[in-house]
Parts: sequence; structure tokens; C-alpha cells
Amino acid sequence: MRPLTPRQKELIARHLLAHPEEIPVCLKARKWHELAALVEFARKDAAPALAHTDPSLYRLLRRQITEFHLRGWSCLDLKKLRELAGD
Repeated sequence: MRPLTPRQKELIARHLLAHPEEIPVCLKARKWHELAALVEFARKDAAPALAHTDPSLYRLLRRQITEFHLRGWSCLDLKKLRELAGD
């Protein structure tokens, strides 16, 4: 599989944050690239500059990332996901 572009990674991560019920499905389907993109995005957190340029998007991302952590998905190991993905 070709490496994902930064934009593709962001879109995948934002989709999974908006639909956290799909995270276990990705795990079962071994979609390592997608899960790695999600974990990387969540670790970086929402860009603080977004609070000034798009406050509603910033609030939404902060809420979704917080929910990601509260559900326990932050235990996913980015290094291991990248290895499994072949990166």
C-alpha cells in the first residue's frame, strides 16, 4: 500500500474521531495505516491557532480527542501500529 498523504491521514483521523464506533472495526480489519493516522492526529491534538481561525472546529476536535482518550484508545501504540503498517 502507498503511504498516505498528510491530508489523507487527517481526513481518516477526523472521520474516526467523529465515528469512534468504527475504531474496533478498524482493529479487527487490521487497518493499521488508518489507526496510526488516528493515534498520530490525537497525540498532536487540535492546533491552538484553530481556536482563532475556526473556533467551532477547534471545540469539536477538542471534544472528540478528549472522548478518544476517555474511551481508552490512547493506549494504542503508534510505533507498533507503524510497524504493522509497514512504515
